Amino acid sequence: MSEEYRSMWKDLGLDLEAHDALLAALGQGYKDVFMTQENRPKGMEYFDFVVSQVHGLRVKELLDEKAAGRKVIGSFCVFVPEEIVRAADATLVGLCTGADFATEEVEKYLPRNTCALIKSAFGFKLGKVCPYIESADMIVGENTCDGKKKSYETLGKLVPNLYVMDLPQVKTAGGRELLRTEYLRFKTAVEDLTGVKIDAARLKKGIEIVNNKRKAIHRLAKLRKADPAAISGLDALLINQVFFYDDPVRFTNSVNRICDELEARIAKSEGVFPKGAPRVLLSGCPMAVPNWKLPWIIETSGAVIVGEESCVGERGTRNLTEPKGETVDDLMDAIVERHFKVDCAIFTPNPDRIAHVKEMAGDYKADGVIHYSLQFCQPYIMESIPVEKELESARIPTLRIETDYGSEDAGQLKTRIQAFIEMIGSK
Repeated sequence: MSEEYRSMWKDLGLDLEAHDALLAALGQGYKDVFMTQENRPKGMEYFDFVVSQVHGLRVKELLDEKAAGRKVIGSFCVFVPEEIVRAADATLVGLCTGADFATEEVEKYLPRNTCALIKSAFGFKLGKVCPYIESADMIVGENTCDGKKKSYETLGKLVPNLYVMDLPQVKTAGGRELLRTEYLRFKTAVEDLTGVKIDAARLKKGIEIVNNKRKAIHRLAKLRKADPAAISGLDALLINQVFFYDDPVRFTNSVNRICDELEARIAKSEGVFPKGAPRVLLSGCPMAVPNWKLPWIIETSGAVIVGEESCVGERGTRNLTEPKGETVDDLMDAIVERHFKVDCAIFTPNPDRIAHVKEMAGDYKADGVIHYSLQFCQPYIMESIPVEKELESARIPTLRIETDYGSEDAGQLKTRIQAFIEMIGSK
């Protein structure tokens, strides 16, 4: 990275030595996972570039926006409505998770058996290696699981700009009203932060920008139904990960360009895996950069991942916000309605998610489902058993995996996954 970027990181208060080590590890890991694939679509070059610059050029763009008077808001969750942020001419970015960092320091603040994602977020902050946390004018936490809810009490003492959003746990009329109240409160907070009054025209524009991102991802998802697969699950996951970092208009255009390329591949029956390769649906916890361990093991074991039932995947982008009405209240209701459909494991009961997994397995012609839970992520661990039982009753083979961000269990996971792939491939 250039001296300009190093100066930028220093100004943000990052630990340059630790940050250099992180970027070196990220770069090597990326090379090992993605650059060994054969016959990758040419359009992936753009997403390779974004990842190579995720702590460089993209951060500089955000700082340039801040210098021009725009605000940057960081979040951890798809329940934070980007439409509202865009309506105030602000930028929403995902915050750093997906890898273990500064674990010893984190465990001075959090119990050892805390969810890996929560510990990772703290590690990037305490290790002073995440430029997104340091450049954010507001960090939005959300009361999804109990672990996050309680951890924000501690995180609020480590960052000066934490805003916590409450979320419903049941899908009732009261739950919807709670979400509406919280989104209206968030709208006011964003207006206070930015100095921009969000009117109906602004809100419509924000909805349009975010919907276009989702539509591009929907187009990509449909193309993944082809056999042979025109794109690997790893590359599709990477695109879904970049969704949370990149400029939204540029991202939308880049996804549509690669979709044009994939359509041409499909017309020629050209794939990155042989026709008839075992097809796997990955279901469960979100996978942030650089959490590529499990997909890499699956796809180097001979199967192709054809879909992700995940917040970094179809759960996060599945529905559009329908811009019904002409008033701010009408449009806010549309945003609430869209997000209330998200079938996160925080909800109880949660039959919609089980039905969605079954639906995806059929739509993508998956030969089997691998259900992925992060260690100590109680909502998804608890749901993994009923999901497995329901899928097995529908004669959909399922493998439950519980792991973390470390590589210590990679050999054991590969043995189990290879056996599963062999089993579904023989049917």
